[in-house]
Amino acid sequence: MEHTFRPPWYHRNTMSEFMGNVAGKYDAKEAGFVPGASSLHSTMTPHGPEKEVFEKASTMELKPMFVSAGGLAFMFETCFLLKITKYAADNEHIDVDYYKCWEGISNNFSDAIKKQK
Repeated sequence: MEHTFRPPWYHRNTMSEFMGNVAGKYDAKEAGFVPGASSLHSTMTPHGPEKEVFEKASTMELKPMFVSAGGLAFMFETCFLLKITKYAADNEHIDVDYYKCWEGISNNFSDAIKKQK
């Protein structure tokens, strides 16, 4: 939306988020979040885009961006705690290295405070 605040990417919320990629590339996780993939971020679980996407979004010119053709993703958000099934937990397609996409993200908040001192 034009003339609106672009919220921070890496965050945690009081809501649980279930996300899925139906088609194309997902803008917050360009690598590995293929069509048919989904993720669950339960209440107060930190999450956000992978490091490369975060850095690109943090340094680009802030101007209106439009969704590219061919991409389709969804997100369900609820105040309830969601639980995955045993089938999902034991599935061979789980990305056990999912957390690694955030390794190396700079701690901009703490760095900014250090600079002020």
